[in-house]
Amino acid sequence: MLDRSTWEARRAAHEGRVDAWIVPHLERRKRGQKHPVEDFLFTYYSYRPAQLRRWHPGAGVGLEGDEESAAPAGLVTRRQPAIAWIRGLLAATASRPPHLGCFGLHEWAMVYRQTPDEIRHNAWPLRLGSAGTDAVVAAGRLRCSHFDAFRFYTAPARPLNLLQPTRDGQHANEQPGCLHANMDLYKHAYKLAPLVPAELVADCFELARDIRTLDMRASPYDLAGLGYDPVRIETVEGRSRYVEAQRSFAERSAPLRARLIAECDRFLAMGEDP
Repeated sequence: MLDRSTWEARRAAHEGRVDAWIVPHLERRKRGQKHPVEDFLFTYYSYRPAQLRRWHPGAGVGLEGDEESAAPAGLVTRRQPAIAWIRGLLAATASRPPHLGCFGLHEWAMVYRQTPDEIRHNAWPLRLGSAGTDAVVAAGRLRCSHFDAFRFYTAPARPLNLLQPTRDGQHANEQPGCLHANMDLYKHAYKLAPLVPAELVADCFELARDIRTLDMRASPYDLAGLGYDPVRIETVEGRSRYVEAQRSFAERSAPLRARLIAECDRFLAMGEDP
């Protein structure tokens, strides 16, 4: 049990932390303004800003004098299948060495041989133009292992990928060097909420936000007008920079993945109690 001062201090700290991410997004939304980097986590993932802002201490923790403050005891039991699935995916991913040779070409494959009207972020130009972008994809070796990135490939790009990832094959394919697998730690964390502490969800959000920045800096889009200098993965120097950043994110992701696995183990053990 937490005393009220500790409870309120943690809640205020969490709200202040996430407001720095949420408030600018909500202001842009009111203006009808889109941002391909800063808005992504709020538009691609299903967790809404108000949910991210809501503080919860995690399963088994409550406020002194308030029996209803803790997460409902039955919630752990009801979520056992989902918890087991998430735990299995996280553990399988953690068991593999990171592969760092994709060079962020997934974003390029998502616009391969598209017309300007078809391109998702067509408010921003392609750095190399359509023909130059297509040439990089055709000359590169696509090796994306993450289904939720691969499924956005254009139809002509899919046969060029070394693997053909599927939803059912996630446990067999995901690896800790993948930017999207590490970004998805945020998704796994919020799907475990409110059983995991809100601070852990926010830690995963912060990681995913930083990864998205690299993702778009290494993309074919010219985002210099938004203040993002490109990581030119079409060059030897750019690929080296990308691999270095990718390795850093793999290292940052490892302890968060371990924390989520530990939380899943705790919940699964709670579900076994008579």
